[in-house]
Amino acid sequence: MSGFGAKAYSKLGLETDVINAEPHRLALMLFDGALLCIRRAKVFLAERRIAEKCQALSQACEIVDSGLRVSVDPSYDPEFAGRLVSLYRYVTMRLLQANLRNDVSALDEAAKILGDLRSAWIQIAPKSGAAMAAPAQTDRGAVTTAVSPARRALNSYQV
Repeated sequence: MSGFGAKAYSKLGLETDVINAEPHRLALMLFDGALLCIRRAKVFLAERRIAEKCQALSQACEIVDSGLRVSVDPSYDPEFAGRLVSLYRYVTMRLLQANLRNDVSALDEAAKILGDLRSAWIQIAPKSGAAMAAPAQTDRGAVTTAVSPARRALNSYQV
């Protein structure tokens, strides 16, 4: 398969995965995409490929800001949602700083935060389709228990 054909096929597969993904899986895909962009940016930075580094970090910022941040639903717990949004804004700011200053430590910090949040997100994975219901339609105790790993991850950062 030619390079173009393989890329087109891969892109079609990803688009199909996104369209068919449950919200929880889609969030994991966003975390994975942002983390991949950060890893790529570090490689490009080390190789002094500045244009590619800028593009990778731009994609990471887009994923965090327009994917993860805007998907936060404040209806269940507005305080928690506000803190999570603030953390996503902080990650976006660190990615922008890393881009401007070629700062590997800022990339590492952003990757650590996103990795911690991704790990918490995995821990609250729904066990069945019923668990994907909106919080108002589920047992509030179960939702509170499920959100605990995310709260612990968020509490480790002062936002």
